[in-house]
Amino acid sequence: MENIEKEINQLRLQLHQHNYKYYILDQPEISDYEFDMLLEKLQKLEDQYPEFIDENSPTKRVGGTVTKNFPTVKHPHRMYSLSNSYNQEDLTDWEKRVHKMVGDNVSYTCELKYDGASINLLYKNGKLHKAVTRGDGTQGDEVTENVKTIPSVPLTLQGNDYPDEFEMRGEIVLPYEAFAELNAERINQGEEPYANPRNTASGSLKLQDSKEVAKRKLTCLFYGIVARESIAETHFESLEKCRKWGFHIPKEATVAKSIDEITSFLNYWDVHRHDLPYETDGVVIKVNSLQQQDELGFTAKAPRWAIAYKFKTEQASTILEDITYQVGRTGAITPVANLKPVQLAGTTVKRASLHNADQIEKLDVRIGDTVFVEKGGEIIPKIVAVDFTKRNPSTPPEEYISHCPECGFLLTREEGEALHYCPNYTGCPPQIIGRIQHFISRKAMDIEGLGSETVAQLVKADLIKDFADLYLLKKEQLIPLERMAEKSAENLITGVEKSKQVPFERVLYALGIRYVGETVARKLAKKMKSIDDLMQADFETLKNVDEIGEKIAESVVEYFNNDKNKMLVERLKTYGLQLSLDEEEIKNQTDKLTGNSFVISGVFESISRSELKKLIENNGGKVSSSLSSKTNYLVAGENMGPSKLAKAEKLGTKIISETEFLAMLR
Repeated sequence: MENIEKEINQLRLQLHQHNYKYYILDQPEISDYEFDMLLEKLQKLEDQYPEFIDENSPTKRVGGTVTKNFPTVKHPHRMYSLSNSYNQEDLTDWEKRVHKMVGDNVSYTCELKYDGASINLLYKNGKLHKAVTRGDGTQGDEVTENVKTIPSVPLTLQGNDYPDEFEMRGEIVLPYEAFAELNAERINQGEEPYANPRNTASGSLKLQDSKEVAKRKLTCLFYGIVARESIAETHFESLEKCRKWGFHIPKEATVAKSIDEITSFLNYWDVHRHDLPYETDGVVIKVNSLQQQDELGFTAKAPRWAIAYKFKTEQASTILEDITYQVGRTGAITPVANLKPVQLAGTTVKRASLHNADQIEKLDVRIGDTVFVEKGGEIIPKIVAVDFTKRNPSTPPEEYISHCPECGFLLTREEGEALHYCPNYTGCPPQIIGRIQHFISRKAMDIEGLGSETVAQLVKADLIKDFADLYLLKKEQLIPLERMAEKSAENLITGVEKSKQVPFERVLYALGIRYVGETVARKLAKKMKSIDDLMQADFETLKNVDEIGEKIAESVVEYFNNDKNKMLVERLKTYGLQLSLDEEEIKNQTDKLTGNSFVISGVFESISRSELKKLIENNGGKVSSSLSSKTNYLVAGENMGPSKLAKAEKLGTKIISETEFLAMLR
């Protein structure tokens, strides 16, 4: 019997580990079939030897328990609501209140606000003890057996450094794909489809048969821990710890150091949230320091240290008449929904983005469907759902195109990429036009007198085939073009000539190398100093540049391995563009601070913070906004926050004045 118990325990441990690697690390080591065989073996042993049954066994995932009544349970710690904001002014006002109470030295954690059913999980000694719905915040319904069927909820924790007892807060959601499958099955059975994923997820938790819950393919996304003892200094660090214990913490969470960084996060996810596999309706912003959270406390209804920013959503229902495909400057293919015109947010909408092949499959959207279209902060509306109740059962699924709609080339899709690409880099008209439009854009060459429509006109008139051709244009070639008077032609030629003075980092950005945005272009220009050095740099050299990862390094090497790109750069050289840093800038750069990380805090007498930062970077150092064990120096000015000073002393970081810093450069 001792051997049987040992085998059962080993199987449980093995299955818990595979579950963790699959759902949390996204690194499965065995196939679904092999996992199912192990689970079946464990189930048989547990059935044969009921004396070894464990309430947190992986076999509980498949369900089978029938719960007729869900008892009401009081939460050990209240589940508060969040204050909502809908615009920048609300956020700014909130930030001012935070600063008034705890000072200006505040960073924030930004997390996506998933739209599902809130849950509170109680863990004791590393095992799931109880799962309770949010209810009214003070008490909720116990749904433990149903929650155990959700694969992303750990039944037994990883490691051993977790508190003996704590609560874990999360949101149970139904992914779009699972929702579409569930509704397709209901329609096939002649049943009414469910209205939306959120309500379906919430209702699933109260199903009496946990085996039915297991079929729903629910997932749980966690966002916070409540424990008697502190497990970290910041909220973000606590999330990282919880992830190691086996909790599914969304990787989209990030730390923002200012309201501008918060706004960037909001703007990005307002556009990209529909790429996610789950519904999300906003962002939750939290003061990152747990000590500052304690200082801020709570109002009667909500924490003062957190606020929810709700995306503006306008939704309308219309008919999807057709799906067409657009080609971008990088060759990326974007499917576009052509809609029966509908009024949305004060405008007539005829088209909406469908993002990529995965999005079409996830929504199970088909031509002729009645679809729901939303417009938040996006320029282009998005299809967010299908009204399955109005679908014609004979409508075939959408087949994603296999060839470029513009040039006919066979499309490619690299592993890990969401998009399909047309590989006809030099012969596909939209790619050619798109690259030139990027080259002339404001943040790149900023050529006055030349707009996107004129670029398309020049390409179609066969006056230019690439952006280097712009520097060969003559006024007499331009005047015959439609809407091109003599003055307009002169302005265009002048603008092209003036662009030769644009600094190297912007020329590098203008080339349109995939993944090389403005910031990356600046870092590469500063490190490599000239286009020639950059062209000769190998993968390892590029990868070692600060904040340049493998993906960017591969892209840069690939770009300059292309003979046509090299020829393009050589032509730009002959036309007199700035393809290296100027002598003065190079003269001011040294390696004196290479390998050192600095944090700047306080007010300085002889130099501004921005000048100080530039000096550090120009001399090879790295500027960080927060202290860590990797920080070498804290440059301390007047009125520096006491908490930063205390942390530097605790970490053993060397604290220097601005005078001492400047002496390092002499």
